[in-house]
Amino acid sequence: MIKPCWKPSVEGDGPRRRGGGGDGSGRVDGLMWYKDLGHHAYGVFSMAVIQANATLEDQSQLESGSLSSTTSGPHGTFVGVYDGHGGPEASRFVNENLFSNLKRVVAEHQGVTEHVIKKAFLATEESFLSHVERQWHSRPQIASAGTCCLVGIICNGTMYIANVGDSRAVLGKEERATHEVRAVQLSSEHNASIPSVREELQAMHPYDPQIVVLKHKVWRVKGLIQVSRSIGDAYLKRTEFNREPLLQKFRLPEPFFKPILSAEPSITVQKLSRQDKFLIFASDGLWEHLSNQEAVDIVHNHPRNGIARRLVKSALEEAAKKRELRYSDLKKIDRGVRRHFHDDITVVVVFIDPHSISENFLHSSPVSIRGGNPVAPTT
Repeated sequence: MIKPCWKPSVEGDGPRRRGGGGDGSGRVDGLMWYKDLGHHAYGVFSMAVIQANATLEDQSQLESGSLSSTTSGPHGTFVGVYDGHGGPEASRFVNENLFSNLKRVVAEHQGVTEHVIKKAFLATEESFLSHVERQWHSRPQIASAGTCCLVGIICNGTMYIANVGDSRAVLGKEERATHEVRAVQLSSEHNASIPSVREELQAMHPYDPQIVVLKHKVWRVKGLIQVSRSIGDAYLKRTEFNREPLLQKFRLPEPFFKPILSAEPSITVQKLSRQDKFLIFASDGLWEHLSNQEAVDIVHNHPRNGIARRLVKSALEEAAKKRELRYSDLKKIDRGVRRHFHDDITVVVVFIDPHSISENFLHSSPVSIRGGNPVAPTT
């Protein structure tokens, strides 16, 4: 007999978000949205999001159950963290479309592979660029909306980490000899502040001396954007979107003949072992304030229930300290103004039960949850 992989969710304290229930709901506390504890195919998870921008640009999801659009396909857990920029349109689009694109491609190829994941990313990119094309005349500024995209998939004892942009996935791995839990970064980042990323851009655009520019002590692609890979940012992918009526600040002085940014993900594939304890997926807002090892230590040394919220709070305490503020005072600052102190932050912590990795997992109660508190901007 095959045992179910999880029980009903255990919720944390606090007011329930309207319109939700079971594992698909979260709770809200001011600008914080959180899901303290839920169950997925291979253990438990915790999620938290804090809003800083006037409109929340981070989006996230956890899906557990079938990874295919057919009933006979593989099962597992999917995590997505989408850190938007230039508005929420691209991150929302990815949150609504990437997983369904993945399920369709998995069904076509009858399994999860690097090629399948890459194909799902590029299908999502193409459909968003088509969406921009349809909206171009009525809403041209959508061409400057883009998103980082970090995905983790656990399936058949293997984990796949795919990334465009500068969000990060970190594994907490137990050392056999000492039983200490060490941080292992699994994702590659695509930010122009990293020398190898600048070298990659210069190699791809050898005749463009302005492909990366140091502007106000920050390296930016074409002096405009820090990330070198994204979904969206149509104005740096297709020259027909880099013209009026797009805002002048986004327009380049001359046309370009190949995409400046890429949507192709960096992918790592790793077999799970009994020493792999948990995964932390987070937008760069967390990593601006906590190191990989600091985050892993917090998760390892505290209860699982509410651990994502604890990580967000630790980052906010660091952000407040840097500005010589008390955390209690930072919490009083409203969205919009809050962006001067920290970014939107999304954290998903996925614990891995070593006993579930090797089980023949065929039947399960599906889980689908979207992270974030959709607070409307002040008008």
